[in-house]
Amino acid sequence: MRKTLALSAALTAALVSGCATQSTNSFQAFQADDLNAQVKAGMLVQKTDSFFVLNDSSFSMGKTYLGSADYSGNKLDVEKNLLNKFNQTIPEITLTSGLRSFGFGPCLNWSQTKLNQPLQNYSTSGFESAITSLQCASGGTPLADALAVSNPDLSSAPGNIALIVFSDGMDEISPVPAAEALKAQYGDRLCIYTVWVGNEGDTQGQESLQQIVNAASCGFATEASAISNAAGMSDFVKQVFFKPGSPKKPDCSQLDDDHDGVNNCADKCPDTPKGAIVDKEGCWAFHGVLFDFDSDKVKSKYAPLIKNAVDVMKINPGLTVEIQGHTDSYGSDSYNQDLSERRAKSVKNELVNQGVTGSRLTTKGFGESQPVESNDTDEGRAYNRRVMYKRTDK
Repeated sequence: MRKTLALSAALTAALVSGCATQSTNSFQAFQADDLNAQVKAGMLVQKTDSFFVLNDSSFSMGKTYLGSADYSGNKLDVEKNLLNKFNQTIPEITLTSGLRSFGFGPCLNWSQTKLNQPLQNYSTSGFESAITSLQCASGGTPLADALAVSNPDLSSAPGNIALIVFSDGMDEISPVPAAEALKAQYGDRLCIYTVWVGNEGDTQGQESLQQIVNAASCGFATEASAISNAAGMSDFVKQVFFKPGSPKKPDCSQLDDDHDGVNNCADKCPDTPKGAIVDKEGCWAFHGVLFDFDSDKVKSKYAPLIKNAVDVMKINPGLTVEIQGHTDSYGSDSYNQDLSERRAKSVKNELVNQGVTGSRLTTKGFGESQPVESNDTDEGRAYNRRVMYKRTDK
């Protein structure tokens, strides 16, 4: 009876090994999430330096995949599509990568595993070549052997390592001891991630894949349907390669959001309209003796500043402005308040006379109540005697 069973098993193995199911290199259209901005901003901090894929190319992966209407091919086709999406989603970081397939028969040169790509510097195009080298599926499912053989594959891997297994998990023998041996060899450097690519009858394989993740005490198990779309694959890539980081705060001294020539750190008026002449604080303002003493008439020598205001109103047609008058501390509060109001109105009249629609302009006086320099010096008082334009369209 034992001889009969042994002969039957041998015949079955021979038939399975010799029957290879071909795969296609035609991938689904896929628009990957761009993670580069998050990496550059410090929101994602790289934790993994090397990844190595073990891909199931056994006979069972030649069966039609029934897990999703998105895929019409066999399970090997699904694995390759997922690997392609994975490859397209990895951002521009420094990595080493490699790929080994497992099964038996002609697809693996009549060995139980095949090194499709030895560990090397990662590139999108280079890893794509490894994916397209997965031509067919045949033989049993020797995941345990693939795990054991990958031990020397990983010997040159720098830094932290992600071992990623794509399989239906329907192994002949338990892969757990081999996973435990890898963990003993590489310790905290190694995490194992598994992707179950199976049908309803392969659920036992999910348990097997979860067991090798548990043996590593680092990583997680997922399934094809969870990482088939852009969001799912993006989340997978982030969990494999990154840990959350603190966003880098931009250096305000290197930024000038309103393009007025004053950096954001020093800019007290960050929404200056295009073309405006600004002061040292980035505000659209004229300082100094714009008017003679006790006069609200705009002096002719300030015509260029008035013209600039007219030009700004023209090149920013949606702009509306409040013209604000200010004085130094000479004189009484009531006198300075009245003077600041009269001077603001005089500037408005100048702009209207030169073609600016009056409805776009309002006026307000602040008297001596808002000094920007000390009133104890001539220079400070001159700087406080000013007219400012505050935009009101935002």
